[in-house]
Amino acid sequence: MGDVLAGFHAVWEFDTDSVLIRFERGIRRPKLFQALGERRIPYEALRSVELTAGRRGTVVLHAVPRHGADPLMEAADGQLKEDADPYRLVLPAERETLAEYYADELRAALRPESKEPAERHIVAAPEPPLHFKAYDGKASFDGSAVAFRWFWTGASSAKWKRGDQSFTVGELTGVEWRSPEIFNGHLRLLERGAREKGADAADQDPAAVVFGLGYGPVHESLPFAAAVLQAVRAADPAPDTREREPVRRAGDARRDPADIAERIRHLGALHDSGLLTDDEFSAKKAELLAEL
Repeated sequence: MGDVLAGFHAVWEFDTDSVLIRFERGIRRPKLFQALGERRIPYEALRSVELTAGRRGTVVLHAVPRHGADPLMEAADGQLKEDADPYRLVLPAERETLAEYYADELRAALRPESKEPAERHIVAAPEPPLHFKAYDGKASFDGSAVAFRWFWTGASSAKWKRGDQSFTVGELTGVEWRSPEIFNGHLRLLERGAREKGADAADQDPAAVVFGLGYGPVHESLPFAAAVLQAVRAADPAPDTREREPVRRAGDARRDPADIAERIRHLGALHDSGLLTDDEFSAKKAELLAEL
């Protein structure tokens, strides 16, 4: 196509076989967009194209990716807020006719197999090395292995007993990311062969780090999860179908009372500093006590 379409938070540059999305930087821009910088999306990675009315006099051009084509969206698993979806371009309503033209052009570029799940990742994940701070430790990924280094102020006694952890890409089948914008979010590495039911909760699992207020934000932890997931798929490009399914290990184990008490003390410190309201503190405290 060779054209450019500019929206409020991003600019889409159309090429013959892909669209380059350049995310604008600024205080009011989603931090995830700033962290991503830019992304090239091959047309073969798209499932459909939608044009809908947005809020406050805007229209939204939405290029919907195929399932499995983008490691970022696969890791997100539908948990991103609408405004943080990197496949949405928001434009003023007066540009609807122009947006409709590009929507039609994109639809014409879709392949016959667009409705089917992708057999491989088509969109590139952020490149390692990557790292971020979770509530109970620091997570690092150098492209070949993931390392967890525990914090004495946040890690459970179970994790301290196991010590710092390192996992090579070959030991993993995938990742499980739960948004830090949801209480008790986490990043769990899914280990090959770990299929038992009733395994530890994330704060007790040495293959997981847990998130909290200000720890493991979306713009740091999600690109990290995507990079690990892409490396795992690349290391094992044609695994058995059952092996590719994420290992959902239940968190039914009872929590250590000492860990609950430590978490409540942390919430109390946040409350005292004004980062949590009285209602938020009471609600979160009640959730923790309910796990005893």
